[in-house]
Amino acid sequence: MDTITLLRPEGLVRSPAFSHVAVVPPGATTIYIGGQNAVDATGAIVGGDDVGAQTAQVMKNLQTALAAAGATMSDVVSMTLFAVDGIDLTAGYAVAAQALDPTGDPPLIAAAMVSSMAVPGALVELSAIAAVMR
Repeated sequence: MDTITLLRPEGLVRSPAFSHVAVVPPGATTIYIGGQNAVDATGAIVGGDDVGAQTAQVMKNLQTALAAAGATMSDVVSMTLFAVDGIDLTAGYAVAAQALDPTGDPPLIAAAMVSSMAVPGALVELSAIAAVMR
């Protein structure tokens, strides 16, 4: 096997939002992106209480981090999302979906609701794993 494959096997729920299995073959470079939240380059929160605006900044930060490692959003195989308990994630999911590669299978995703974030005012945080065949 010489390609990275995302699978949505029969017998598991088929969702347009996520895949269930990522197969990364030997020889791929794995890239780990630490938790990104809605801060700009100066460390200021972007988006206030607007989860859609915060998610847009999170995705921008994720894209910047991936580019630094020679990767793009289409190389993401797995994401972990943390969101502050009680917020409506509908707008955030819509923004995130626009940033993902619409032509490929979606990455794996795990999500958890938490009482607060380490960065005051942050509503969402996203970490990711990407893989690139070199």
